[in-house]
Amino acid sequence: MLKRVHVVTLNLNGLRSALKKGLLSWLEGQQPDLVLLQEVRAPPMPEVFAPLGYCSLWHPAIKAGYSGVALLSREALREVVVGIGDAPFDDEGRLISGVLGGVRYASLYLPSGSSGEARQAFKDRSLPLLTTWVREQLARGPLVLGGDLNVAHREIDIKNWRSNQKSSGFLPHERAWLGELLDLGLQDGHRHSLGDLPAYTWWSNRAGAYANDVGWRIDYLLAAGVQLSGVQAHREARLSDHAPLGGRLRATDT
Repeated sequence: MLKRVHVVTLNLNGLRSALKKGLLSWLEGQQPDLVLLQEVRAPPMPEVFAPLGYCSLWHPAIKAGYSGVALLSREALREVVVGIGDAPFDDEGRLISGVLGGVRYASLYLPSGSSGEARQAFKDRSLPLLTTWVREQLARGPLVLGGDLNVAHREIDIKNWRSNQKSSGFLPHERAWLGELLDLGLQDGHRHSLGDLPAYTWWSNRAGAYANDVGWRIDYLLAAGVQLSGVQAHREARLSDHAPLGGRLRATDT
């Protein structure tokens, strides 16, 4: 039997901070079936989401208060895999996945390279590893990959693209990598819903960035083997410096 699945991805910029900003109330109002969280920056806290009816899976970084991803779901996910099998990447708590209704859902937090050459090198090292992981998953079945990729794909995906052509997150090789990832058969659900309209998912904390909508579209819901529809950024939520990104798909109960 087919059912509609409401999925949301969100970079929290810290779970405790997002809770203070109304995360639980927002989730209660939206009622997503699955929530893909990034930059949790906290140890596993299943008791926070259990009252809303969510099972939860956690992959914190070894370093306390850093990075970390999680999955929330109404039904327990099966075939759970923590990480991608690469110790440096996995030690930072950057990907966790599990299967529901025949679809593998993955929460991804790709490294940022904006803090300097060492982190950019780590990010660049991660890109082909992720491509290999995605290719392997696609060979097994449907995939929904959501999260903060820290890459704006096209000029339309960043407000000030001309002045950021040498900035991490909009470097030519990063953009090319994302294009190659999509060419594996993934649908960019948000761009598919937007058409040629601009919309952003992250705004700098610099004065005026959010108010003037000077943003980047770096959070994604990507899918293969299922169709995403109605994907939109909930800009008004203000739970983080990122907007929640949500949409719906058809998945098969198994």
